[in-house]
Amino acid sequence: MNENFLIRGYTENDLNEVMNIFNRFVNGFAVYPEFELSEEKFTRLLENVKIFLVIQYGGSIVGYGYISTFKPLPNFSHTGVLSYFILPEFTGKGLGTKLFNKLISEGREKGITNYLAHISSKNQQSINFHKKHDFKEAGRFKNVGIKFGHSIDMIWMQKEFPNESDQ
Repeated sequence: MNENFLIRGYTENDLNEVMNIFNRFVNGFAVYPEFELSEEKFTRLLENVKIFLVIQYGGSIVGYGYISTFKPLPNFSHTGVLSYFILPEFTGKGLGTKLFNKLISEGREKGITNYLAHISSKNQQSINFHKKHDFKEAGRFKNVGIKFGHSIDMIWMQKEFPNESDQ
């Protein structure tokens, strides 16, 4: 089944499908909002994206991931923030790891060697995914959000990929 999946660069024509994937997650803890985002608000989330990839299966997008800037300053250009979402019916097929590896590969080409991810403390699946890929918890902001009446922590996880010249 994996041979029918294509990981490719995002185009503006993908916006509605990508936004719909994000909005499918508002009923759980994978995204912070409790409500579906409008196109305007969703587009604002993407303003600092450096690398954006989608997973296509047949004629449909079933997942996506991107690297955004951590701070919009040149001395932070080697640090990126990872975000990815795959429709539940397509998880457990190795697509998350393939997307992750492709993002890291493209990030290295742009000089990104330090990766961060911020995750809701209620999103155990994402925490486990990052641990599987050797991310370590770097910080936790306690009780910074409330979703569906539940207080949530924001967990920051980090992994560095040294340049080949540093090894």
